[in-house]
Amino acid sequence: MFTGLVEGTGKIVNRLPGAGGTRLVVEAASVAEGVRIGDSIAVNGCCLTVTFIEGVQLGFDLLAETEARTNLRDVKPGAVVNLERALPANGRYGGHFVTGHIDATGIVRSWRQAGNDFELRIGIETVHGIYLVPKGCIAVDGISLTVVEVTRDEFSVWIIPHTREVTALRQRSEGSLVNLEFDLLAKYTEKILAVRSPGGRQ
Repeated sequence: MFTGLVEGTGKIVNRLPGAGGTRLVVEAASVAEGVRIGDSIAVNGCCLTVTFIEGVQLGFDLLAETEARTNLRDVKPGAVVNLERALPANGRYGGHFVTGHIDATGIVRSWRQAGNDFELRIGIETVHGIYLVPKGCIAVDGISLTVVEVTRDEFSVWIIPHTREVTALRQRSEGSLVNLEFDLLAKYTEKILAVRSPGGRQ
């Protein structure tokens, strides 16, 4: 379980053939402190298992499903990624419940600065709009954010300068893919309503 409060960023060092797929090697800086083989770390919001450690470099083996569903399929050496270690049982909780299971990718449609802050608009498939409501939660590349507006095929969030500067959002531009994890409660609600609707199972 994660919170969506990004601890820091890492830099992609290499992509190598791995066990059944691709091994992603990330220079994790201070986020690597205390990490052990088998630990879970959210990389751009995607929960991955540490399979290799060499100093501050961490290796993660990507399944074909992970590459197909997330923007990790496109990251190249030098790219910046968001990192968050799993929440410890005695940790301080903030953000919202984030599982690290990416639902879809969205596409950055615009960055607009207004005063000191920035509006980020992200395009989505229309089928995913059901999970978004104004003032609701969304994880974008693992960052816990509050939804501002929702239309048929896009939503917007506001980004403070600090978040832009200390996360991988600083590398995003129009056309960039971002990982999206929708609110867990919204997904459970959809399932419950589908089961209880006429023709559904009770």
